[in-house]
Amino acid sequence: MSKRLKRLVWMAPAAIVGLAVFIAIGGEVVRLLWNWLTPALFGWRSITFWQAIGLLALCRILFGGMGTMKASTSRTRRRMAERWERMTPEEREKFRQGLHGCWEREAPPDSKPAA
Repeated sequence: MSKRLKRLVWMAPAAIVGLAVFIAIGGEVVRLLWNWLTPALFGWRSITFWQAIGLLALCRILFGGMGTMKASTSRTRRRMAERWERMTPEEREKFRQGLHGCWEREAPPDSKPAA
């Protein structure tokens, strides 16, 4: 048996157990926080462990997370770094000035503040 195969045989069950432990801890934390906060704040009823797991799954579906943003963020940073390297010093300064202006912009005089 090769070294790589031995490692895979050991890592696969460990990954499954680790994922199950992560889900169990996450579900318990959500349940405890929900049952501590929502009945007192909003008068909502308490939830069970399995409802907390379902709530975690729903949040994952609706809001994503768990690494998906990390990959796209690193890809975006890498692309920006490549663009930055191709810029001339004049283009870099113009870019900096453009960013600087984003934070100092004032609303046009005829605009109305949001209520």
